Amino acid sequence: MNKRKLINDPLYGFITLHSDLIYDIIQHPYFQRLRRIKQLGLTDLVYPGANHTRFHHALGAMHLMAQALDSLKQKGYMITEIEYESALIAILLHDIGHGPFSHVLEKSILQNVHHEDISMLFMQKLNTIFSNKLDLAIKIFSGKYERQFFHDLVSSQLDMDRLDYLNRDSYFTGVSEGIVGADRLVRMFDLVNDELVIEEKAIYSVENFLNARRIMYWQVYLHKATISAEEMLIQIVKRAKFLVQSGHYLSMTDNLALFFANNFKLSDFEKHAELLQIYGSLDDYDLWGGIKQWVQSSDMILALLCTNLLQRTLFKVVLSKEEFSADYIQKIEQKVAQFYSLSKPDLDYFRVVGSISNLGYISSGKGINIKKKTGEIVDIKYASDLPNIKAISEVVIKYYLCSTEEAFIGFFK
Repeated sequence: MNKRKLINDPLYGFITLHSDLIYDIIQHPYFQRLRRIKQLGLTDLVYPGANHTRFHHALGAMHLMAQALDSLKQKGYMITEIEYESALIAILLHDIGHGPFSHVLEKSILQNVHHEDISMLFMQKLNTIFSNKLDLAIKIFSGKYERQFFHDLVSSQLDMDRLDYLNRDSYFTGVSEGIVGADRLVRMFDLVNDELVIEEKAIYSVENFLNARRIMYWQVYLHKATISAEEMLIQIVKRAKFLVQSGHYLSMTDNLALFFANNFKLSDFEKHAELLQIYGSLDDYDLWGGIKQWVQSSDMILALLCTNLLQRTLFKVVLSKEEFSADYIQKIEQKVAQFYSLSKPDLDYFRVVGSISNLGYISSGKGINIKKKTGEIVDIKYASDLPNIKAISEVVIKYYLCSTEEAFIGFFK
């Protein structure tokens, strides 16, 4: 069987599968599950075209990794076949640990378990399945391989993950401000002592990348309606887990019910190998199936939240540069409690206070290094002659309050 398949991608055209091992990994049910997890969660409620999946993104990031490695090889750097294949596998599997709705429910379905920790467990399991052929990929993914630039291409402030998701999310949302010159950037990579740097002639492409990322966060990832929908979904899961753990029956798949009945931690996955197998079956459809049934729930809170999310009757969101006063929050709570006849403990399901932050570039620690024509290595913040790089190095925080439309009738902040 020919496993060197060509996959037609809307962004890059044909993507080539480099090896039989990569084909087999993609065919594994753990990876195929990513077809059923949307890249942007509930963002399609704002941008209807945003229905692309983690599967699309992983393949795209792998394609960019191949381009970056090919460019470095053309510049004379030695990259062995096992390093090449392992780097492709590391980026291919970087998101395999995501659960239903990706980041939205990362702290809801599980107990503060980061998706990268689950990704590592999946990679270790796949390594066993494929006779330890993922040993080097795991080292690259975890940053333990001595040639650090491989890890930087997987996870850094200018990695293949970010280059793909910006262009892909921009394409499917129609937000053109997110487009970055990925082809040019990957061809401008260079190495100094096995550390990844960017040639000086690509400095404006790097600036465009940082600006595009910052804009995409405000315009797409942190859009008010997206925040609203995500908070509603979080409250649905929170209420459903409370009911299940209080002895109430809710119709859902057996695997989802297991995670709703328990507050699993990372240590539970390490102790009970079967948990990873069960988690590896969960996707967006498990939760949507439950939500569609819970509209008939006898629990008013769960039924109302599910109905409103399905009908896109979202929470109203108010943004502020300052934290909301206790008096303002109390007025919102009083209106919600009165309208829905809620007791104090149940108010939290219909009144959510939080904050969002946007930091375009982190100048401290490991940043994006520019290799000047003189050979000098300079952080992009200091190499650029444009002031906006310094500006986006400052974190911007906004505070939000979400509640039902009825809570805001008669006054605004």
